Amino acid sequence: MSTSGVRVRIAPSPTGEPHVGTAYIALFNYLFAKKHNGTFILRIEDTDATRSTPEFEQKVLDALKWCGLEWSEGPDIGGPYGPYRQSDRKDIYRPYVDKIVANGHGFNCFCTPERLEKMREEQRAAGKPPKYDGLCLHLSAEEVTKRVEAGEPHVVRMKIPTEGSCKFVDGVYGPVEIPWDAVDMQVLLKADGMPTYHMANVVDDHMMKITHVARGEEWLASVPKHILIYQYLGLEPPVFMHLSLMRNHDKSKLSKRKNPTSISYYSALGYLPEALMNFLGLFFVQIAEGEELLTMEQLAEKFDPENLSKAGAIFDIQKLDWLNGRWLREQLSEEEFTQRVLAWAMENDRVRQGLKLSQSRISKLGELPDLAGFLLKSDLGLTPEAFAKVKSTPEEILEVLNQVQPDLEKMPEWTVESIEAELRASADRLGKKLKVVVAPLFVAVSGSSRSLPLFDSMAILGRSVVRQRLKVAAQVVASMVGSGK
Repeated sequence: MSTSGVRVRIAPSPTGEPHVGTAYIALFNYLFAKKHNGTFILRIEDTDATRSTPEFEQKVLDALKWCGLEWSEGPDIGGPYGPYRQSDRKDIYRPYVDKIVANGHGFNCFCTPERLEKMREEQRAAGKPPKYDGLCLHLSAEEVTKRVEAGEPHVVRMKIPTEGSCKFVDGVYGPVEIPWDAVDMQVLLKADGMPTYHMANVVDDHMMKITHVARGEEWLASVPKHILIYQYLGLEPPVFMHLSLMRNHDKSKLSKRKNPTSISYYSALGYLPEALMNFLGLFFVQIAEGEELLTMEQLAEKFDPENLSKAGAIFDIQKLDWLNGRWLREQLSEEEFTQRVLAWAMENDRVRQGLKLSQSRISKLGELPDLAGFLLKSDLGLTPEAFAKVKSTPEEILEVLNQVQPDLEKMPEWTVESIEAELRASADRLGKKLKVVVAPLFVAVSGSSRSLPLFDSMAILGRSVVRQRLKVAAQVVASMVGSGK
């Protein structure tokens, strides 16, 4: 336990590949705990049962451990305030929701998804922000009881003040005021009995004695809802701190549609975790030129939560490359460098699986680099000429790439079998034979029309690397459309 009482947490949702933004927020909380001799906690927020998977939860744990972050309490190590996975805490939330309803601060809502969608469409058409219109707010107690007892599906929503505004002091932005008419009547409990993020978040932070909530600025608009829930339950809210989002150079939000954002991508390409943490940590410290190379301990020493920038943190890949190069050259001995290279090559069993697939396809070992080297490359250097042996037109190839990318994104598991099944389904949707779909993908993934088996190669490379290679391939092929190549 901490001597100061400061308790902070990172609470990712296991709904996809762990994002560098998760590492960014986690690092801030980790350094904040270090600065105050406090406790850093990991909690898994899996209230989205349709998208959360054990596979993604393990990826979150593995990714944050790879980053060098250590937590004192969490789903993998336990602690005095567990369970640390929301799906294991389902029965905890209902009494809190019932208390809000019993005190007149919440109500049952029987509106169907179809009715809500129609309502939102009409609001958007009228130029208004979509939010609940309060239809069920004034139902009589008798009617509510009757409909509940009849088994009619319903959710529980929170009431919002009709006048005035919510005023609070943010640890980064200072005084903030948000009018109540801009706040929606948030669902607190879903029809399946699971709490929403907002309800579970407040209850868990209270029960786990969280003193400071540091998260991305996209949650700033949700603070009024959270403060209300604390008030409705008669609880003291924590200190809120909202960090500027990481952005691209054009100030747009960092997203996987534009750039690689998965921690696993940077691991697979051979970035050192120390360099990535160094890079992210520079957003939280004030340093002079020439002091950029910092270990985790040095970042903790220089960390100053009182002097944070509100400007967007620019994710400059060139600066990350520069820092990573310096770490490789200046921070590792020859022996450490060799060990890191071997560990990287064996990551996810990449080399062994690649050699296993190569054995029956070569006549001498010297052919290995050309056949399997793509498994270790950071950049294939893809050109239009690489697609010369693909019989489809550029337009047809682009159609395949544009179909396959979103199809692969929605896959809950990333295995040889699931990849093959999804690509067969993609071929059916396109009305094409599988070999027509596979041919350009060989080039996109390996850089060559002669390669290792496609499905196996994609499984070895991993979702995040395949995503980026397909994105680059689509850009190359798009440049060919109409050019006669």
